[in-house]
Amino acid sequence: MDLVIRNATLPDGRQNIDIAIEGGRIAAVAPALQVKAAREIDAAGDLVAPPFVDAHFHMDATLSYGLPRVNQSGTLLEGIALWGELKPHLTQEALVERALQYCDWAVARGLLAIRSHVDICDDRLLAVEALLDVKRRVAPYLDLQLVAFPQDGILRSPSALDNLKRAIAMGVDVVGGIPHFERTMADGAESVRILCEFAADKGLRVDMHCDESDDPLSRHIETLAFHTQRLGLQGRVAGSHLTSMHSMDNYYVSKLLPLMKEAGVAAIANPLINITLQGRHDTYPKRRGMTRVPELLAAGIEVAFGHDCVMDPWYSLGSGDMLEVAHMGLHVAQMTGQAAMRQCFEAVTSAPARILGLEGYGLQPGCHADLVLLDAADPVEAIRLRAARRLVLRRGQVVAESAPARVRLAVPGRPGQVDFRLGRQAGLARENA
Repeated sequence: MDLVIRNATLPDGRQNIDIAIEGGRIAAVAPALQVKAAREIDAAGDLVAPPFVDAHFHMDATLSYGLPRVNQSGTLLEGIALWGELKPHLTQEALVERALQYCDWAVARGLLAIRSHVDICDDRLLAVEALLDVKRRVAPYLDLQLVAFPQDGILRSPSALDNLKRAIAMGVDVVGGIPHFERTMADGAESVRILCEFAADKGLRVDMHCDESDDPLSRHIETLAFHTQRLGLQGRVAGSHLTSMHSMDNYYVSKLLPLMKEAGVAAIANPLINITLQGRHDTYPKRRGMTRVPELLAAGIEVAFGHDCVMDPWYSLGSGDMLEVAHMGLHVAQMTGQAAMRQCFEAVTSAPARILGLEGYGLQPGCHADLVLLDAADPVEAIRLRAARRLVLRRGQVVAESAPARVRLAVPGRPGQVDFRLGRQAGLARENA
């Protein structure tokens, strides 16, 4: 074998597992494998997971914070206006440079697959050309999937539909949309029809910004589910944000969730951004804004978390850490049960991998040897600590590594080092009590 990782804990709870890697793929996963390898890595009981996956991001805007000015209000609408101011001054070189820098951050965080929306409402399609270039450059170490996103509305912006078709012809992977930003609800519904029919004709996936609003009557997700089923797009469509569902009455949602399940429409929540931008017109009580993640999961709907923004016109924070996204999602959705916390880990790993249709993702023999060794004993501890990535592997090769998080302490009478983990034995004792 090329490499064997020994004594790993897996996300499903299995312990003392060895993972053998050969030719860039996982060859075997079992306790105490009797194999020899060119290199062996002792996980020492730490968690080994498949890489993090970001199901919703805007790489064309990332790391543009402060250009041409700072979003003083921190609101969605000022962010959209600011992006409109910035677009005429974008250059392909700057777009590529910022995107590549963010991809460096992503790899360092064990984030090896990203679905990025790219604005196609600029007739020059500079951002499309830039991110297609980035996609080619990062392909050896990161899967970048691009969505043709009509930021200004496919009907509201005169050239948007033609631009979207051009972007797809250039090599963009997924059809996007933003029905709630069209001039009327009727136009929004019509945009969903047009875009879904185009995607069905081209055999493409669909991912729409859908109902990113506090308005409970913004119900384009229902239309998206209808056209998904009508056109046979089941399993290829996602609705992103879906924040209006947070404000909908329970009776309507009780009808909506079965429709989404029947149509095979996935949901992508963006906890950091949804909790920041929604509820801005509320005084108190103030709505949280994130969509109904526990109810969606209970209905059997695929749910992923996305980072959405990092240091751009809409969000001045972030560092590409999907564990931070899972941490916020866990809190906002009140998913503090043991199974629910693990679902939050899945929402930034296996669930988005299925939504993106990633080939060879996972920890089974035959899968790509894309792995992350975390400084944590299990998924819950990984989220709690936003655990250091001890090692990040792409096709069996180490592409990033960092030291475990330990702090030297100079306090009389106390240990000389602080480890923020609670020892595994103590944890097992509590679990068995």
